[in-house]
Amino acid sequence: MSDYQDFWKRQRERRAFLALADGTVFHGYAFGDLHDRTGEAVFNTGMTGYQEIISDPSYAGQFVTLTTAEVGNYGCTQEDMESRSLFLNGLIVQELNPASNWRSREELSAIMKRYGKPGLAGVDTRALTLHLRTKGSQKAYLHVSEEAISEEEAVKRAQAWEGLEGQDYASIVTTPVPYDWSEEGKFHVVVYDFGVKYNILRMLVARDMRVTVVPATTTPEDVLAAKPDGIFLSNGPADPSAVTYAIENIRALLGRVPMMGICLGHQLLGLACGAKCGRLKFGHHGCNHPVKNILTGEVAISSQNHNFALTNLPAELELTHINLNDNTIEGIRHRSLPAFSVQYHPEAAPGPHDAAGLFDAFRKLMEDSRS
Repeated sequence: MSDYQDFWKRQRERRAFLALADGTVFHGYAFGDLHDRTGEAVFNTGMTGYQEIISDPSYAGQFVTLTTAEVGNYGCTQEDMESRSLFLNGLIVQELNPASNWRSREELSAIMKRYGKPGLAGVDTRALTLHLRTKGSQKAYLHVSEEAISEEEAVKRAQAWEGLEGQDYASIVTTPVPYDWSEEGKFHVVVYDFGVKYNILRMLVARDMRVTVVPATTTPEDVLAAKPDGIFLSNGPADPSAVTYAIENIRALLGRVPMMGICLGHQLLGLACGAKCGRLKFGHHGCNHPVKNILTGEVAISSQNHNFALTNLPAELELTHINLNDNTIEGIRHRSLPAFSVQYHPEAAPGPHDAAGLFDAFRKLMEDSRS
């Protein structure tokens, strides 16, 4: 038996499981870091792009269940990272395979271990996904360690976890200090980092923008001191209603320079204008969500990752996009100020590129503002 085969034989012999707060338990074997964690169990319907998914800061606090059956086949490489670290609480997969791809520099299990993130393989992820669709996202406890813990105790620990509602995770995943992502460009954009994905920054640079990334708590005075042509509100994790400082800062900056938001940034812009925000039953996580632009009639397939959605728009906000699966709000724009946002991810890493033109619309706002 090879060393590799022996490693996986020993891994499959481990007693590991995911215990949900409703008492349901899913068994498998451990990989990655072997320390128990609490988190919220969700599912992602993407068929590929697992490295981009695990390095998306918007998954902070969550156990991500991948619905695709085969995971790990093409390994991992630094070029596919979407942030400086892995921020999810754990990964749940059905079949964990060895890497076989010329770009691979690291096995999926190895990168999970390096960043201190546990994983559970050998799980019937179809059954887990159907359970979460029926019951909703669940608080959960992932047991992968050597600690002798019963399933009943794991369920109690899941139930006792504080959860994500009312929690500010943007302050956890944000950059600790400002930095320049690029130093050349026709337009200077300041990006509020609530958990920004690198491909958003790449998309801005590709449209001749000089990009400065600032921490989530940066004051409006410091932002305006940089003399930006535009302000970008990034994606991020957890409950937007808990990020009160960002809501206040956005309110103070509205109308000063053009503004665009994605995902959490979209929710924060809406809240700053007086909209409400509520929790979805199991959220939107995947690369195949149809979104309709109600102003043009165009439909785009989008990449999404969020548990909350805007409701009850005030008069000053215009609805621009809806989700064709459940009619939730997917896009808004201010009726009198240069500001708009979308709930989905037009940078699409991973995902389709149908909505990439939204970055051009942001550039057009800045061009019009200059003139």
